[in-house]
Amino acid sequence: MLELPQHKTKIVCTIGPSSRSSSILKRLIQSGLNVARLNLSHGSLEEHKKSIRTIRSLAAKLDHVVLILVDLPGPKIRIGQLSHEPLVLKAGEEVILTTKNICGTASHIPVNYSGLPKSVSQGNLIYLNDGFIQLRVHSASRNEVKCKVIIGGPLLSYKGLNIPGAKLNIGAITKTDLDYVDFGLKNGINSFSASFVGDANDILKLKDFAHKRGASINVVAKIERAEAIENIDRIIEVADAIMVARGDLGVQIPVEEIPIVQKNLIRKANLAGCPVIIATQMLESMTENTRPTRAEVTDVANAILDGTDALMLSEETAIGKYPVDAVRMMIKIALSTEHQRNTYGFSFHSERYFKRVGQKMMSIEDVVSVNVIESVRALNARLILTPTHSGSTVRSIARFKPDCWNLAFCRDGSVRDFLILSYGAYPIIIRHKIEDWTETMLRFVRKNRLAVKGDTLVMTQGISGNRDGTNSLRVIRLS
Repeated sequence: MLELPQHKTKIVCTIGPSSRSSSILKRLIQSGLNVARLNLSHGSLEEHKKSIRTIRSLAAKLDHVVLILVDLPGPKIRIGQLSHEPLVLKAGEEVILTTKNICGTASHIPVNYSGLPKSVSQGNLIYLNDGFIQLRVHSASRNEVKCKVIIGGPLLSYKGLNIPGAKLNIGAITKTDLDYVDFGLKNGINSFSASFVGDANDILKLKDFAHKRGASINVVAKIERAEAIENIDRIIEVADAIMVARGDLGVQIPVEEIPIVQKNLIRKANLAGCPVIIATQMLESMTENTRPTRAEVTDVANAILDGTDALMLSEETAIGKYPVDAVRMMIKIALSTEHQRNTYGFSFHSERYFKRVGQKMMSIEDVVSVNVIESVRALNARLILTPTHSGSTVRSIARFKPDCWNLAFCRDGSVRDFLILSYGAYPIIIRHKIEDWTETMLRFVRKNRLAVKGDTLVMTQGISGNRDGTNSLRVIRLS
């Protein structure tokens, strides 16, 4: 018997040492994990391969849809291995950043970018660990950059390094990224997140690479560079989802601008029907503590009120002490916030949508999705039923954050998996031959007791027998 979750916001968990065991992964899935993010900047390919097998096995046994998202490192500059952790840098001390492959100490820290000395000059600021540690460049030589610690703090191995405003001779899609796409494809993965994208061409490069290997992939564009914000409209057009990666973005642009940029990115993604994930430091204090700060709870709630599809946990589930508690807390906040959205946050209004998009630019699918939401709210519908070939109709509906679940019936497993990222979408795979989609969907609803006699169901139509898309809706009173 299928039991739909109470919350409709999707939960993305980064899998790492704290969560890759079978027992913890099982608890995470049972608690509400929807997307398992494998960050290939950390861990070995063999560890990630094992995680893929474990996640798939558990998802099948538990009968849960779990999307596996492979996060490509991109051109991110990172420090290397440190001799002990955390290594504490103190304000006023001198430290040397070296491109040599050494084990780092408080005086010499290795960096994985050979072009670092040529990319900086005296007076430049260098940020470590998402900007929490600040260095000022004193001088640069062939292999070293001498710095003074302006703001110190604890540092772990492989943390990121940022140089705002510097022109780095690194493309957004690296050879390593392409090698990792190959790794993913060989292990049945078709969803990847691209780091540090600058424009739409970076997304298209990944898709073209996969296409030449006979595969079609979903690409989540991580927005963490100023250039990406400038090119966001075109990026949203070609990406399958976006992630607001606030860690590096908060170093690339003034940190005080992050809240408004986040709201604008969510709005643009919603208008386009593009799933959006908010990431970085959402419940960071739960890396070490069983409860989050009040500010973190408010941050999560505001992202939901603004209209995000998904929320991501990073260190909280990757290396934190309480990965399962972090997921459960995220869900508690979602449950408390979602039903307040129409009062305090994002609220669908057809007139506002028509005005923003412009009726001349709207497709038939856009019009149908608008009318689906209006019907759901006017009739207090129990469920939306959507047969879909590509998932686009489901995403068109999800952007309006429906009050009820949208059961998405599809034939393709990869379409089903990626739809789990969309707000309020519950994807269901149908493998047998379909003679009548309406009867198939109603039979599923009755069998799983998802609605009772007298309930109103809103059903989209137009897929059955062709691939031309959704062009109508139907309202059914269950008998």
